[in-house]
Amino acid sequence: MAIVAKKIQDSKTRAIEELKESFGKATDFIFTDYRGLTVEQITALRKLLRAKEVQYKVVKNNFARIAFEQLSLPDVSAYLVGPTAVAIAPKDSNEVAKILFDFTREAPVLQVKGALVGDSVYTSAQAEAFSRLPGRPELISMLMSVMQGPARNLAAALNDIPARLVRTVKAVADKKAEGGAA
Repeated sequence: MAIVAKKIQDSKTRAIEELKESFGKATDFIFTDYRGLTVEQITALRKLLRAKEVQYKVVKNNFARIAFEQLSLPDVSAYLVGPTAVAIAPKDSNEVAKILFDFTREAPVLQVKGALVGDSVYTSAQAEAFSRLPGRPELISMLMSVMQGPARNLAAALNDIPARLVRTVKAVADKKAEGGAA
Protein backbone atom coordinates (compact mmCIF):
# COMPACT_ATOMS: atom_id res chain seq x y z
CA MET A 1 0.00 0.00 0.00
CA ALA A 2 1.21 3.48 -0.81
CA ILE A 3 2.47 5.87 1.82
CA VAL A 4 0.03 8.75 2.21
CA ALA A 5 1.37 12.02 3.56
CA LYS A 6 -0.67 14.24 5.87
CA LYS A 7 -0.40 17.24 3.58
CA ILE A 8 -0.57 16.34 -0.08
CA GLN A 9 1.17 18.71 -2.46
CA ASP A 10 -0.79 19.96 -5.45
CA SER A 11 1.96 18.98 -7.91
CA LYS A 12 1.87 15.39 -6.69
CA THR A 13 -1.92 15.30 -6.89
CA ARG A 14 -1.76 16.61 -10.46
CA ALA A 15 0.87 14.02 -11.37
CA ILE A 16 -1.31 11.21 -10.01
CA GLU A 17 -4.37 12.59 -11.84
CA GLU A 18 -2.38 12.71 -15.11
CA LEU A 19 -1.34 9.09 -14.61
CA LYS A 20 -4.93 8.09 -13.84
CA GLU A 21 -6.03 9.83 -17.04
CA SER A 22 -3.39 8.00 -19.08
CA PHE A 23 -4.10 4.66 -17.41
CA GLY A 24 -7.87 5.12 -17.75
CA LYS A 25 -7.61 5.22 -21.56
CA ALA A 26 -6.17 1.70 -21.74
CA THR A 27 -6.81 -1.77 -20.42
CA ASP A 28 -3.36 -3.25 -20.94
CA PHE A 29 -0.02 -2.24 -19.44
CA ILE A 30 3.46 -3.67 -19.85
CA PHE A 31 6.05 -2.79 -17.21
CA THR A 32 9.71 -2.49 -18.14
CA ASP A 33 13.03 -1.66 -16.53
CA TYR A 34 14.67 0.83 -18.87
CA ARG A 35 17.90 1.23 -16.86
CA GLY A 36 20.92 1.25 -19.15
CA LEU A 37 19.14 2.32 -22.34
CA THR A 38 20.62 5.27 -24.18
CA VAL A 39 18.51 8.24 -25.16
CA GLU A 40 18.66 7.10 -28.79
CA GLN A 41 17.42 3.63 -27.88
CA ILE A 42 14.52 4.97 -25.81
CA THR A 43 13.64 7.36 -28.64
CA ALA A 44 13.70 4.49 -31.17
CA LEU A 45 11.55 2.35 -28.86
CA ARG A 46 9.05 5.16 -28.36
CA LYS A 47 8.87 5.65 -32.13
CA LEU A 48 8.09 1.95 -32.65
CA LEU A 49 5.43 2.04 -29.93
CA ARG A 50 3.92 5.32 -31.15
CA ALA A 51 3.23 3.63 -34.50
CA LYS A 52 0.87 1.32 -32.57
CA GLU A 53 -0.69 4.27 -30.68
CA VAL A 54 1.05 3.24 -27.46
CA GLN A 55 2.37 5.60 -24.81
CA TYR A 56 5.67 4.67 -23.17
CA LYS A 57 5.95 6.58 -19.90
CA VAL A 58 8.59 6.64 -17.24
CA VAL A 59 6.63 6.72 -13.98
CA LYS A 60 7.26 7.32 -10.32
CA ASN A 61 6.45 4.01 -8.69
CA ASN A 62 4.51 5.45 -5.75
CA PHE A 63 2.38 7.67 -8.01
CA ALA A 64 1.68 4.77 -10.38
CA ARG A 65 0.77 2.50 -7.46
CA ILE A 66 -1.70 5.11 -6.14
CA ALA A 67 -3.18 5.63 -9.63
CA PHE A 68 -3.70 1.87 -10.12
CA GLU A 69 -5.31 1.59 -6.68
CA GLN A 70 -7.65 4.53 -7.35
CA LEU A 71 -8.68 3.02 -10.69
CA SER A 72 -9.45 -0.27 -8.89
CA LEU A 73 -7.10 -2.23 -11.12
CA PRO A 74 -5.37 -5.43 -9.95
CA ASP A 75 -2.32 -5.07 -7.72
CA VAL A 76 0.82 -4.60 -9.80
CA SER A 77 3.00 -3.21 -7.03
CA ALA A 78 5.47 -6.08 -7.52
CA TYR A 79 6.40 -4.54 -10.90
CA LEU A 80 6.60 -0.99 -9.59
CA VAL A 81 10.06 -1.41 -8.08
CA GLY A 82 13.20 0.28 -9.36
CA PRO A 83 13.25 2.39 -12.52
CA THR A 84 9.95 1.68 -14.26
CA ALA A 85 8.52 2.63 -17.61
CA VAL A 86 5.02 1.58 -18.59
CA ALA A 87 3.82 0.83 -22.12
CA ILE A 88 0.17 1.87 -22.06
CA ALA A 89 -1.62 -0.11 -24.78
CA PRO A 90 -5.18 0.94 -25.63
CA LYS A 91 -5.49 -2.02 -28.05
CA ASP A 92 -3.48 -4.92 -29.48
CA SER A 93 -1.28 -5.41 -26.42
CA ASN A 94 -0.05 -8.62 -28.00
CA GLU A 95 1.73 -6.64 -30.72
CA VAL A 96 3.11 -4.22 -28.13
CA ALA A 97 4.59 -7.14 -26.20
CA LYS A 98 6.11 -8.44 -29.46
CA ILE A 99 7.71 -5.04 -30.10
CA LEU A 100 9.15 -4.89 -26.58
CA PHE A 101 10.53 -8.43 -26.64
CA ASP A 102 11.97 -7.92 -30.14
CA PHE A 103 13.59 -4.72 -28.88
CA THR A 104 15.20 -6.64 -26.00
CA ARG A 105 17.15 -8.61 -28.63
CA GLU A 106 18.65 -5.35 -29.93
CA ALA A 107 19.07 -3.81 -26.48
CA PRO A 108 19.37 -6.57 -23.87
CA VAL A 109 19.45 -4.02 -21.04
CA LEU A 110 15.70 -3.45 -21.49
CA GLN A 111 13.86 -5.88 -19.26
CA VAL A 112 10.16 -6.62 -19.31
CA LYS A 113 9.10 -6.96 -15.67
CA GLY A 114 5.53 -8.09 -16.28
CA ALA A 115 2.20 -7.05 -17.69
CA LEU A 116 -1.40 -6.28 -16.81
CA VAL A 117 -3.65 -7.47 -19.63
CA GLY A 118 -7.30 -6.88 -18.87
CA ASP A 119 -7.69 -8.18 -15.34
CA SER A 120 -4.82 -10.68 -15.58
CA VAL A 121 -1.39 -9.96 -14.14
CA TYR A 122 1.41 -11.68 -16.09
CA THR A 123 4.98 -12.35 -15.03
CA SER A 124 7.79 -11.65 -17.47
CA ALA A 125 7.77 -15.25 -18.74
CA GLN A 126 3.98 -15.20 -19.17
CA ALA A 127 4.20 -11.87 -21.00
CA GLU A 128 6.81 -13.35 -23.34
CA ALA A 129 4.56 -16.34 -24.05
CA PHE A 130 1.68 -13.90 -24.64
CA SER A 131 3.83 -12.01 -27.16
CA ARG A 132 4.30 -15.21 -29.19
CA LEU A 133 0.55 -15.74 -29.65
CA PRO A 134 -1.00 -14.58 -32.92
CA GLY A 135 -2.38 -11.05 -32.72
CA ARG A 136 -5.95 -9.99 -33.31
CA PRO A 137 -5.57 -9.38 -37.08
CA GLU A 138 -3.97 -12.81 -37.55
CA LEU A 139 -6.71 -14.50 -35.53
CA ILE A 140 -9.40 -12.75 -37.57
CA SER A 141 -7.78 -13.84 -40.85
CA MET A 142 -7.51 -17.42 -39.56
CA LEU A 143 -11.18 -17.37 -38.57
CA MET A 144 -12.23 -15.96 -41.94
CA SER A 145 -10.22 -18.66 -43.72
CA VAL A 146 -11.92 -21.38 -41.68
CA MET A 147 -15.33 -19.82 -42.29
CA GLN A 148 -14.72 -19.63 -46.06
CA GLY A 149 -13.71 -23.30 -46.32
CA PRO A 150 -17.22 -24.83 -46.33
CA ALA A 151 -18.53 -22.18 -48.74
CA ARG A 152 -15.57 -22.81 -51.07
CA ASN A 153 -16.22 -26.58 -50.95
CA LEU A 154 -19.93 -26.06 -51.66
CA ALA A 155 -19.15 -23.83 -54.65
CA ALA A 156 -16.71 -26.45 -56.00
CA ALA A 157 -19.31 -29.22 -55.57
CA LEU A 158 -22.01 -27.17 -57.28
CA ASN A 159 -19.66 -26.37 -60.18
CA ASP A 160 -18.73 -30.04 -60.46
CA ILE A 161 -22.33 -31.18 -61.22
CA PRO A 162 -22.67 -29.35 -64.57
CA ALA A 163 -19.08 -30.25 -65.45
CA ARG A 164 -19.84 -33.95 -64.92
CA LEU A 165 -22.94 -33.63 -67.08
CA VAL A 166 -20.90 -32.01 -69.87
CA ARG A 167 -18.21 -34.71 -69.64
CA THR A 168 -20.86 -37.48 -69.70
CA VAL A 169 -22.59 -35.98 -72.76
CA LYS A 170 -19.19 -35.56 -74.47
CA ALA A 171 -18.27 -39.22 -73.69
CA VAL A 172 -21.62 -40.44 -75.07
CA ALA A 173 -21.16 -38.31 -78.21
CA ASP A 174 -17.61 -39.62 -78.67
CA LYS A 175 -18.80 -43.24 -78.28
CA LYS A 176 -21.61 -42.75 -80.81
CA ALA A 177 -19.24 -41.12 -83.25
CA GLU A 178 -16.79 -43.99 -82.76
CA GLY A 179 -19.55 -46.65 -83.13
CA GLY A 180 -21.09 -44.94 -86.22
CA ALA A 181 -17.78 -44.81 -88.09
CA ALA A 182 -17.06 -48.53 -87.61
